[in-house]
Amino acid sequence: METTQALTRTKWSLDPSHSEIGFKVKHLMVTNVRGVFNDYIGSIYTTGDDFPDAEIDLSINPASISTGDATRDTHLKSPDFFDAENFEEINFKGTTLERTNKSEYVLHGDLSIKGVTKRTKLDVEFNGIVKDPWGGKRAAFVVTGKISRKDFGLTWNAVLETGGVMVGDEVAINCEVQLIQQPES
Repeated sequence: METTQALTRTKWSLDPSHSEIGFKVKHLMVTNVRGVFNDYIGSIYTTGDDFPDAEIDLSINPASISTGDATRDTHLKSPDFFDAENFEEINFKGTTLERTNKSEYVLHGDLSIKGVTKRTKLDVEFNGIVKDPWGGKRAAFVVTGKISRKDFGLTWNAVLETGGVMVGDEVAINCEVQLIQQPES
């Protein structure tokens, strides 16, 4: 008689005190402005500790944007950019996590900003799973990629005297993510 072992579904949550959802974009065509979102929630479901079949759901509050300049942050929250009053969430739902080698993946998913959803591809570096001092498990990832802000209706810009534009179209995503394994319910 053959025994079948049920696969354990594992829930992981983002640890906001050890994670960062960041980005950078060209300013005046010569420098980068960096920013982060400070209010987000994410849940990941895996089969045991195996991430290739992960179900990934991330929700970001665009009103939590911080670039180190209050005037710029207010402008980014306005209808010119995120329109945070009318669009209270940026969402990412992972659809496929494709392993390219032992510690690297390509994450395919749907990114929704300002009511526009686009298929997005992100690079993921898996930094491993460790046991924390409290007896739990933590997993760490670096997530990077590039999107076009115009694809999501973030089209505000100003033409410069030199012929360039104030804000670049390409947005580089750079996230440091630490997950905490949740106790089985």
